[in-house]
Amino acid sequence: MCPVSGSDSAAPKVASAAARSDALVVTEDLRKEFAAGSEGLLARRKLTVKAVDGVSIEIARGETLGLVGESGSGKSTLGRLILRLIEPTGGRIVFDGRDLSSLGRARMRQLRREMQIVFQDPYASLNPRMRVGAIVGEGIDIHKLARGREKQDRLVELLRMVGLDADALTRYPHEFSGGQRQRIGIARALSVNPRFLVLDEPVSALDVSIQAQIINLLQDLQDRLKLTYLFIAHDLRVVEHISRRVAIMYLGKIVELGTSDQIYSNPRHPYTRALLSAVPSIDAAGKRERIRLPGELPSPVDPPAGCSFHPRCPHAKDVCRKAVPALESGAGGHAVACQVFPAP
Repeated sequence: MCPVSGSDSAAPKVASAAARSDALVVTEDLRKEFAAGSEGLLARRKLTVKAVDGVSIEIARGETLGLVGESGSGKSTLGRLILRLIEPTGGRIVFDGRDLSSLGRARMRQLRREMQIVFQDPYASLNPRMRVGAIVGEGIDIHKLARGREKQDRLVELLRMVGLDADALTRYPHEFSGGQRQRIGIARALSVNPRFLVLDEPVSALDVSIQAQIINLLQDLQDRLKLTYLFIAHDLRVVEHISRRVAIMYLGKIVELGTSDQIYSNPRHPYTRALLSAVPSIDAAGKRERIRLPGELPSPVDPPAGCSFHPRCPHAKDVCRKAVPALESGAGGHAVACQVFPAP
């Protein structure tokens, strides 16, 4: 899909996976490459980073899909691609049956009311020079949703919805704790009545006790407002409590996808098993043997041939070094991209 330059008229609904199921969000072979300079004599070889490499997922209305992987795996880039905050190199994004690639800027701006994001860092994501009322109300002003007393009532309602008092409207972000700032960020995202939220590691910068409060808040808001979430995290322990399904991402690709029960009780991909083995547990009987992966995440500029995980995989075979495994679905929709441990 190329950068948008088309008409601003509403896009017709397309015949895709979104039209055949209850999916609100669908990506089809979604890709994103970034230029990374050049090398060689006279710099003739252009280098690219494959941040997202052929991702196809569906997110049903009202569900939470957890997206897990190491730093640098492409999770945040995928979230921003879905919102079209950055333009894909290839593939499609379908929202509520509409192909976003056919939307012009004016129509895409209208649609952004329905798709919002909550950022990872509650300190960096809020303008320190703006009062909370201006921060939360900015989207209301941009989309001309309310004015005067109606807007003021809406701002008070939003703050109470996330557990803050009305007097917060006149204060600045530096006057709040990290957890309170994240609540302000959530209120800002909710101000335009979205249906879909990308939650980009929304609790990773918070203390553990505050993490639980924010997770409970997000679940309550989802039930009350019928929201759909893409919950991005690197911590499987957090994802377990909020996600109905979980996707495991490694070096730009989805390597395993299934329900929370499937992923946590019967992980198939060696990378998923390694991630789960690192999850702390106070239950001695339920502890997994720690799997220590050698090396680090390979460079996306020059990914390994075959399965991108094979240089770190303790079960790698010759076929893993030659062929790229497809994400194949097995029983109950449990999908795995592995030639040694295929889908059950």
